[in-house]
Amino acid sequence: MKKLMITLVIALSIGTTTTAFAFPNAVPYGKEGNQLEKNVKKLSRNTQWEQKEKVDLQFNTFHPQGMTKIGDLYYMTSVEIIEKPVKYDHPQEGYDRSTGKGIGHLFVFDKKGKLLNDLKLGEGDIYHPGGISYDDESIWVSVAEYRPNSKSIIYKVDPETLKSEEMFRANDHIGGILRDGKTGKLKAVNWGSRSFYEFNKKGKVVSKSNNPSHFIDYQDCESSSNDNMICSGMTEFHQQGSSEGKYELGGITLLDMKSMEIVHELPITMTSPQGHVVTRNPVYLENADKGITLYAVPDDDQSSMLIYEAETK
Repeated sequence: MKKLMITLVIALSIGTTTTAFAFPNAVPYGKEGNQLEKNVKKLSRNTQWEQKEKVDLQFNTFHPQGMTKIGDLYYMTSVEIIEKPVKYDHPQEGYDRSTGKGIGHLFVFDKKGKLLNDLKLGEGDIYHPGGISYDDESIWVSVAEYRPNSKSIIYKVDPETLKSEEMFRANDHIGGILRDGKTGKLKAVNWGSRSFYEFNKKGKVVSKSNNPSHFIDYQDCESSSNDNMICSGMTEFHQQGSSEGKYELGGITLLDMKSMEIVHELPITMTSPQGHVVTRNPVYLENADKGITLYAVPDDDQSSMLIYEAETK
C-alpha cells in the first residue's frame, strides 16, 4: 500500500469561525502492521493498561461508531438518532423493528478534540454508519438501516477533500468494513458481527460465513498487515437478579483475513466516565515506544477520547 501524502490546505467553517488547517503527512496504518500484530499477540487478560490522556471532544458526538487516525487527525463515524427504531410485537416484512430516523456523520477532529469537519453520509432510512478503516488511500465507510437483515451503502471517502463516492449497495446491515491490501477485496461484518462477508470492488459477495466466536460483537476493525485484521467490540449481559442492571464485556480480536479464524483475543475491562467498557464504540490501535496505544470513544453525546498505553516489551 502506498503512503498517502496529504498537503492540501482547506478552509473549514464551523459555526461562525473559519479555520485554515494544513493536513499533515499521513502515517499508513499498515506500514508497521507486522510490529502491531506482534504487540497484539503479547497482550493478555493480565495486561496492565495505563490511561495517559482524556481528550474532551468539543462537539456533540451523538452515538459514535467507528474511528481511524491519519497523522494527527481523527476520523469518526456517528449516528444522530432523531427517532428511535421501535421493535414490533411480530416481525413485519422480515424486519423486527421500524427504521427510525437519523443522520449519519463522519466527523474530523484534532488531538485537542476540536471539530474540523462534519460529512453527512447515507440517504433516507439508511443513516447508521458503522466501523470504518483506512487503506492508505481512502476511508471505507458502511452506512446501513438501523436494524438487522436490512440494507447498506458502502462509501469510499477521500480524507483530503472529504469527497465521498458510493461504491455499491449490500442486502444486509453491514456494521463495519475494511479493504484487504493484498487482494483488494473488502472484508465486512454484519449486525452483531454474526456473519463475515467478503465483497469484490463491485459489491459482489465473494463469500459469506458465520462468525464461530460468540465472545464479543465486533464494532470496529482495521487491517494490521497484509494477512490479519484487528477488531474490537463488546457484549452486553443482563446481571442476574436485576431487571435493569447490565454488564459490558469488551475485547480485542486478531483475525486471519483469509480464513477469518481467530489468531489471538483478549478481554478488555477498562470503563469510561459513564461506566461503559472502553471498546463499546470506536477504537483505534497503533504502536507505541514500549507497546501499544489504544484510542477509544466509548460514551455518547458529550464524549471524551480516552487514550491508554500497554507495555509489551
